[in-house]
Amino acid sequence: MADQIRVLIVDDIPETRDHLSKLLGFEGDIDVVGAAASGVEALKLASTLTPDIVLMDINMPDMDGIATTEEMARAVPTASVIMMSVQGEADYLRRSMLAGAREFLVKPFSSDELTASIRQVYAREREKMSRMAIVAAEASGGAGGTSLTPSGDPGQVVAIFSPKGGVGRTTLAVNLAVAAATELGKKVVLVDGSFQFGDVGVLLNLNPKNKSIADLVPELEQPGHEVESIDTMVINHSAGIRVLLAPPSPEMAELITPSGVKRVIEALRLTHELVVVDCTAFFNDTTLAILDSADTILTMLSLEITSIKNMRLFLEVADQLGWEGGKIRLILNRADSALGIRVQDVEHSIGRKVDETIVSDGRSVVYALNRGVPFFLSNREAQVSQDVLRLARTIVGERVHVAPAAAEDPRKVAQKKSLFAWR
Repeated sequence: MADQIRVLIVDDIPETRDHLSKLLGFEGDIDVVGAAASGVEALKLASTLTPDIVLMDINMPDMDGIATTEEMARAVPTASVIMMSVQGEADYLRRSMLAGAREFLVKPFSSDELTASIRQVYAREREKMSRMAIVAAEASGGAGGTSLTPSGDPGQVVAIFSPKGGVGRTTLAVNLAVAAATELGKKVVLVDGSFQFGDVGVLLNLNPKNKSIADLVPELEQPGHEVESIDTMVINHSAGIRVLLAPPSPEMAELITPSGVKRVIEALRLTHELVVVDCTAFFNDTTLAILDSADTILTMLSLEITSIKNMRLFLEVADQLGWEGGKIRLILNRADSALGIRVQDVEHSIGRKVDETIVSDGRSVVYALNRGVPFFLSNREAQVSQDVLRLARTIVGERVHVAPAAAEDPRKVAQKKSLFAWR
């Protein structure tokens, strides 16, 4: 018999408690072990009943759902809270996640939505606990610290960035990761750093509703603590890479902070030889944090006037931020397009050489994109695949040392903050 998911219902309205109890009563794998009318009562019941899931109403008279969730995280850490509210504003979502809630349901919700959320949260927490047990066993057995890379050294972080959208940034990120994993034998993780409208999941035919970086938010908001469940949020893809997806909805991007992003990247580089991050096409605090953490920034442009103009501006900003020239590599995509602009013209305009070029192959790229299969797998012999492989070999063979933040020139640090008000 399958494990019973023990559920505690917390809502100050009797009719709501009865309704939820009846709905869940039809589910063979869910057992409603109790119901509470207030936050104080919920804490007492949770301590004695030890539920797996707590359905928590956000608005209650004596102690609201957010305060109760914070207390429950300390008193009953094994209980996972699913917050319920008639208000779906981003502020409520953010405060709930920061308090420790694992899911947020907006009333009214269907029976299917409710049961699916309960089962998903329960499964994620079980997987997290299993993973933590394995890590603990490895540690006690002398597995050798937290670094799981073959060399024992931290892995390399490569950020894919472009100051203009539509130049093939995400496509390159996905196929570069696949090439490094399948052809070069590297342990690779791909991170979707476009937290509002990430497309990595689409290109790989993955669903971010099951696992995403948003599930790590409660841990990211605890400075000094290890991000213990990060490995359970990373998806193993059949292409041979691991993937950490962006949040499933745009408003959840507000939950991701610059410090949290840095902690995720540093945690991933301990267990992977290569961390590829697909950044959004706009400068913001989180993007700046990613680029700052990266060993190499692959900056993409195309043979278009607007792309060239934006690249020139980006390079000026990069110079002001103090990034060394070797950290940034210029990648010209669709370099053989007959658009009347020569590569020499591009280099003259931006004031530096293009480091790598990738040919235009719309047929292979679009066909693979629409199938949700990387073109490096579906058309391995195509020239565009060969160009990506050449880039992967260059990246894996090079390592740009990034000095620790503490060793930075104080004037450069102050300049970064003044440029973007990054705190």
